[in-house]
Amino acid sequence: MKAAELRDLSSEELLAKSEEMRTELVNVRLHKATGQLEDTAKLRTLRRNVARVETILREKRGADQ
Repeated sequence: MKAAELRDLSSEELLAKSEEMRTELVNVRLHKATGQLEDTAKLRTLRRNVARVETILREKRGADQ
């Protein structure tokens, strides 16, 4: 997901997106540990997307203060 798309979302939507991605990340890690993960690049992509969302949330919180 692009950062520009994420900046258009509200803080509540970003929090929901973060929780959703973190849940998916746990599932992907579980699949990797059990050897069921086909697309290993998905793990890296999810980690980076979570970081993007958290960074934009922090930016928005900084702008609110």
